[in-house]
Amino acid sequence: MKKLNYIVLVFIIQLFSTNVNGQKIKTYFNKPVDNSVSSGVNAIYLNQSLDDTLVAYIDRAKFTIDIAVYNYSTSSLIADIAAAVNAAKARGVVIRWIYDGGSTNSGLATLNPTIPTLGSPTGSNYTIMHNKFMIVDANSSNLNDPIVWTGSSNWGSNQFNSDYNNAIIIQDKNLALAFTTEFNEMWGSSTTTPNLTLSKFGSFKSDNTPHTFTIEGKTIELYFSPSDGTTNKIIQAINSANHSMYFGVYTFTENDISNVIIPKIQQGVYTLGIIDGFSVGYTPITDLTPIMNSNLIIYNQNNTYHNKMLIVDPCNINSDPLVLTGSHNWSGAANTDNDENTLIIHDDTIANVYYQSFYKDFIVAGGAITPCSVIASNEEILNSNSISISPNPSNGNFKIETEILMSYSVSIINLEGKTIFNQESNKREINISLPNGVYLIKLTSNDGQYICKKLIIENN
Repeated sequence: MKKLNYIVLVFIIQLFSTNVNGQKIKTYFNKPVDNSVSSGVNAIYLNQSLDDTLVAYIDRAKFTIDIAVYNYSTSSLIADIAAAVNAAKARGVVIRWIYDGGSTNSGLATLNPTIPTLGSPTGSNYTIMHNKFMIVDANSSNLNDPIVWTGSSNWGSNQFNSDYNNAIIIQDKNLALAFTTEFNEMWGSSTTTPNLTLSKFGSFKSDNTPHTFTIEGKTIELYFSPSDGTTNKIIQAINSANHSMYFGVYTFTENDISNVIIPKIQQGVYTLGIIDGFSVGYTPITDLTPIMNSNLIIYNQNNTYHNKMLIVDPCNINSDPLVLTGSHNWSGAANTDNDENTLIIHDDTIANVYYQSFYKDFIVAGGAITPCSVIASNEEILNSNSISISPNPSNGNFKIETEILMSYSVSIINLEGKTIFNQESNKREINISLPNGVYLIKLTSNDGQYICKKLIIENN
């Protein structure tokens, strides 16, 4: 049966390679989704076949595969990942594999013994290598070849089939090269042989990768822990919420994050959350429960809610809809000790795709959720034609034009949620200059109605 599923999944990948979630960004979920709340692109539920999709990407590798995964175990219930890797090795693909030195990783025993592997250090100065990513053909001259696979799932039957997880695959050479830089830092070299003298894990790593990419017109941020201060990036994403926010995480023990969620709720941001029962007893659940009540679900089932995702403003495309996902749990260890990877995708379509997954998860877990259509209808929004921003994206200088005849105010909010510009005006046109970044432009009329639009400044 798995073989048949695999053939079907290879066909699906080929079929959707040019039109699902855009040509270069694909997302998959291993639990049912609710396409009734789709804004046009349906989320894809891979029923017992996330592993088959992973194997399909391994099978398409031409030159190199770099794997950094916390734990890999084999099972008759999932596709034979080791066999696919061994087959890639046999056809000349150069393969390197990093794993957590303190985990069982029983599946590694089935690899071709000539494939080089490296376990992370396990001494008192280290915690865990918790990454979950694979890089394929990063250095290929064909720009269609390089891909990055990441998300929340370890490689095993429970993680692929039973526990709640998501996967995101991005085809982009620059992003693949950034992941490769991180891999090489842990590996200690760019060759097939790891250099234990130069190899760096955990707090010994440096912030040496680019963080911002433009892929299909979408701004994508990339961060690695513990060198990049990822908790602050999570906080910035939360602070950017203007209308609604949804989070689903396995481990939530970081007070700094819950301490910024609470004010957003108090400001009227509609907020729902799912936290796995693993985190019961920690301060964030204790603090959030009386504030969120039934809007917070503590997941206590036989399986695990293993996602690490945040969805911001999927109900308002004129805000800055975004998705945050990866291996990074919301804990102090993930921020300061573990090796982790995090992506933040600024895009209304991707935000809605993840929203379709969260929406279903929340209902299945016994919660009630107000759909985006209702949230949007309850907002007093000016007609979108009331404001234009040009050029957008901009190289730094841009103008805001409005058809509003009455007085109004213009606010500019950065990714940290801070208002960096606020001006009352009755002019039809305002010229402004800003540094590189992603901003929310909010125009409010004197009767309280408003409109929000996203602005991207790049190459300044």
